[in-house]
Amino acid sequence: MGVFQKVVIYFYVIGVVRSVQQIPWLSCQFIDEHVSNNSEGYTETQLIHREAMVQFGLKGDAPVNPHAITFLITVSKLDLQRSIEGVEAEELECEVRRYSTEGIHVRWPALGAEGYNRWYTCILRHRKDKFSVTAFLRHPSDQPPPGQQDYRSWTPIADQEVLTTTVAMLLKTETPSVKVRLRSQPKLHCQFSIDHRGPNVTVEWHWQSRGERRMLFRYNSRSGEIHGSGVGKKALAGGDASYTLPFTKMSSEGSYICSVSVNPLFTNMELNLHVEEPPRVSLNVGPTLVLEDGKEQKVVCTAENYYPLDVEILWHEQNPAASGQRVGAPLPKELKNILFSSHKHNQDQTYSLSAFFYLKASLALSGKQFSCSVSHPSLRMPIKKSFILQVEEPSSLMFNLAVGVVLISLSGVLIIMLLYLNSARRPSKVNTCLFHLHFTL
Repeated sequence: MGVFQKVVIYFYVIGVVRSVQQIPWLSCQFIDEHVSNNSEGYTETQLIHREAMVQFGLKGDAPVNPHAITFLITVSKLDLQRSIEGVEAEELECEVRRYSTEGIHVRWPALGAEGYNRWYTCILRHRKDKFSVTAFLRHPSDQPPPGQQDYRSWTPIADQEVLTTTVAMLLKTETPSVKVRLRSQPKLHCQFSIDHRGPNVTVEWHWQSRGERRMLFRYNSRSGEIHGSGVGKKALAGGDASYTLPFTKMSSEGSYICSVSVNPLFTNMELNLHVEEPPRVSLNVGPTLVLEDGKEQKVVCTAENYYPLDVEILWHEQNPAASGQRVGAPLPKELKNILFSSHKHNQDQTYSLSAFFYLKASLALSGKQFSCSVSHPSLRMPIKKSFILQVEEPSSLMFNLAVGVVLISLSGVLIIMLLYLNSARRPSKVNTCLFHLHFTL
């Protein structure tokens, strides 16, 4: 087989695999609107949930579900299918809505967009927050805009109607919900694509939390002006509007909104950032605690510098041999006589908490393992710290007295013997001196 044939077969296989992974259609909710004025003259909007399908194919394709509204997305420069590759249809939430241009007509400069357009937004969200995509669907129309707010005179859509559309603009994030630690520099992903060259794009980032809102960044492609930082200008040229935060602190928590506008279209995505700091766990005793029978010891387990406030501290008792068994081992016994300190609010806005009890030593508890388990949202598994209790029998008072008496008695006998030996040596020395004197005479 020649090299050329191998290359052809390789790309054929890759194409087959890709086609298998791509989702051909999605069951969606079309959220229609009925706008009217109430008796007091105020505008009221009634949302109507209707069955719909988003179907990828060619113009003229038969609908997969003939009983539902079909938004047939045909081939264009932007590929919505590719932006959701690698997931199953059941993992996605699909929602289609009408989009109002406020009655303004702006010629969309894409190929084949010479007439008027009706606009829809298709929002695809991963159920586990892996990504979120907003696509603007352009449906050609021969009807000119009404010259007023178009939501007051939406074009009716029949229950089995097929609307042939193309994707005009895409906005995607792969970080719809982010959990970060303190003093990190997370990158919030935001990618946009437009189906024609040289659009006048405005990109903005805002932060908001608890009623406060602040602009972080703004860029306009026509003027080239940039306000703020965190987004690279070169990256913007390729549609990458990802924002890199400075070192995070507790006040960094909140919603970060990436917005992109190309007249007459405007959309934004809300990315939620949560700060999570895992606790540091310590005990006030070592791996082995030695106590005499009947003695009492305060044992403290401390979880420090964690965030958010939700933390759980438990104490358990069990045999050390059972802790290593996987099958048939008795469950650890949870201690109930646990006392807690008040939550300490640290200078860096983290928290600390202690859980303690008074352990009274007994021979029955000797060899037992006591474990402190700390659970927190930032932890996949609880942190455990343990020690083993060794209990010793107390020394007997009578035994100590007897030993003392014996030692004192022995000391007395020793002293008497030393005195006797010393006194016995002195007469012998006197006799020796008299003998020498007598011999001399």
